[in-house]
Amino acid sequence: MTSFVITVPGTFVSDVAGAVRCDIERKLTSRRTEVSKSEGLRLLTVNDDGTFSIRLEVEAPDKYEAEVDAMGIVTATLKEAGISESDAPLGPPAVTGIDSGL
Repeated sequence: MTSFVITVPGTFVSDVAGAVRCDIERKLTSRRTEVSKSEGLRLLTVNDDGTFSIRLEVEAPDKYEAEVDAMGIVTATLKEAGISESDAPLGPPAVTGIDSGL
């Protein structure tokens, strides 16, 4: 298995309170490993215009599975935080890092 850092972009259609943002980051903390900590990756970045990126690590056999897993995790996390898919449409995920342990 390989560790992939996947970035999932999106847009908050309406303003999201700071407490909700903290809740999202807290829920994603389990996806943080030593690689992301040492690289200083932020789990959630929100821009002034409501666009955001979520970066998380996924263990998967290949890029495709990593992206699918990441999308599932992000969608579930937003839903748990009370944000519907229509309130935060997501863009296509992208691999932004790979650690195969070699």
